[in-house]
Order: sequence, then structure tokens, then C-alpha cells
Amino acid sequence: MKSNTLNYAVIALFLSFGVAAHADTMSKAEFKSAKEKIASEYKAALVPCDTMSGNPKKLCVTEAKGNKKMALANLDASNEPSPKTQRKASDAKAEATYDLAKQKCQDQTGNAKDVCIKEAKAADIASKADAKAMMKTKDANADMRATTNKAATKASEKASDARNEAAVDKADAQYKVEKEKCDAMAGAAKDNCMAQAKARFGK
Repeated sequence: MKSNTLNYAVIALFLSFGVAAHADTMSKAEFKSAKEKIASEYKAALVPCDTMSGNPKKLCVTEAKGNKKMALANLDASNEPSPKTQRKASDAKAEATYDLAKQKCQDQTGNAKDVCIKEAKAADIASKADAKAMMKTKDANADMRATTNKAATKASEKASDARNEAAVDKADAQYKVEKEKCDAMAGAAKDNCMAQAKARFGK
């Protein structure tokens, strides 16, 4: 199974429908054709999965589903460009990446598996937090350009709040990763590990 298809799914879609992707909207026929192509590629991606078993098969299916989810989200973002559809496309990529990373963790056991899952979730939260902060910053910058100095100050504060919110989300997720690692220890070593984690993340 090629593990890099998650990275190329969006590129393939835009190469196939390049002219339509740059237009504000697609015609109904173009949009329908694009969706049919995505469905066809999804079915084709599932074919090699049938020859596998166990976790490799689950990874194959998860990757195919992730590619489909990203392709559909990006199709919507191309057809109706807006902050909302762009955010959905960004979230779709983060979720597909998380689902695949989480499935890979199933090959591990015990605390290593728990840490692996927490790390995958932390990466997912970080990606979504960054995307959310970026969208809010764009909104704030738009407000700044279109309003008075007073509104510009408010917009700047809005952007700062968004960045701080993203930082908190990412720190909380990383703290959970460190806490999970400490769970593999015992006694004084575990206590020391937890103390360092709490000090590092201000818990």
C-alpha cells in the first residue's frame, strides 16, 4: 500500500479539474463529474485492500476513506470558495491524517500504543487549532482593513485571542501525551515525571 496517497489526493483532483477549480463555481455537470471521479477512485483504492488482512487491510481502507473525505471537501471548497468550505477542507485533511495515524498505532501494545494514540490526537488538535487561528486572523485582518482605528484595535485583539486559544489547545494536547508517557513509570520516577510535566505545562 502506498502511504503517500493522502498527500497527493488533493493534487490529483485539481489536476483533473484544473479549469473548474479556479472558477468561482463549477457547472452542475462539472461538479457531478468531479464527484463521480472521486467515487470511482475510492472504489479503485479499495480493490487492493481485499487482498490484505488484519491491520494492513484496515490501514488500506482507512487511507482510502481519508482520501475520499479530503477530495470531497476540497471539491466543495473549489466549487463554493468561502472561509467555511476552506476550513472544512483543512479539517478533513487533519481528520484523515489522524485516522490513519491512529490506525497505525494498533500495531503497538500497552503504554506505547496509548502514547501513540495521544500523539496522533495532539497532532490533530494542533493542526485544527492552527487552521482555526489562521481563519480568525484572516477575519480580523479583513476587519482591520475595512474599519476605523478603533475597530482595527479590536480586530488585532481578536487575532491575538485566536493565537492564544490555539496555543492553549496545543499545550493541553501535548500535556496529555506527556502524562500518558508517565503512566508507564512507577513510584518516584512516575511522580517526578508528572511533576515535570505539570511544571512544563503550568498544570
